[in-house]
Amino acid sequence: MKKFLIVFLIVFISASAIKAQGFRLNGYALYTFDDKVDSYYSNTQYFDGKIKGGLTWGVGAEFMLKPEYGLELSYYRMDTKAPVNYYNLGPKSANLDVALNWIMLGGSRYLKLANPKIEPYGGFMLGVGIIDTENPANGNTQNSTEFAWGMKGGLNIWASERVGLKLQANLMSMVQSVGGGLYFGTGGAGAGVSTYSSLLQFSLGGGLAIKLGTNGAAAPAKTVK
Repeated sequence: MKKFLIVFLIVFISASAIKAQGFRLNGYALYTFDDKVDSYYSNTQYFDGKIKGGLTWGVGAEFMLKPEYGLELSYYRMDTKAPVNYYNLGPKSANLDVALNWIMLGGSRYLKLANPKIEPYGGFMLGVGIIDTENPANGNTQNSTEFAWGMKGGLNIWASERVGLKLQANLMSMVQSVGGGLYFGTGGAGAGVSTYSSLLQFSLGGGLAIKLGTNGAAAPAKTVK
């Protein structure tokens, strides 16, 4: 996890150094809704539970390749609870502490309207998801790094030439990320669950966008009337 954060900071600082090429700093605060996770393999190989909803915060460094195209490196984090039922030498349950970290790289397509203060956008993201779990009942901790993908869509409302309010919806998934004694930190003598469930999270919220550099207030693209 620390290596990913170091890489993110290096890129972030480098982007600031070349901000004259057109660069945006984005900050996010989103509410992520509950997500059910479950898998049933047999009477002794199953789990079901819920990743509880809560605040997801994030930051992004976005390079404006063209006035209508951006490339963003982003980091999102959510700390939450996950009540789960599972089998480990008998039916059991736990209320896990869960930290979800997303490191994503993705493109955004901006639609320039006749009103330059309104800027709709959408995009697709690929990256890695890191899930850390702790079972308070026994102190066991586990973590896993998985392939992740996501989609986003929203609207920038520019209050000034360089500062804008973001409204955004995210749909992000860690593929085959949740399951078994390993990821739930259940411990004990049992082998845990050998099947998996993908994590799929939907978030709504917003944030701030700040344009930096001489191209921060990018030249208008082709407008749609």
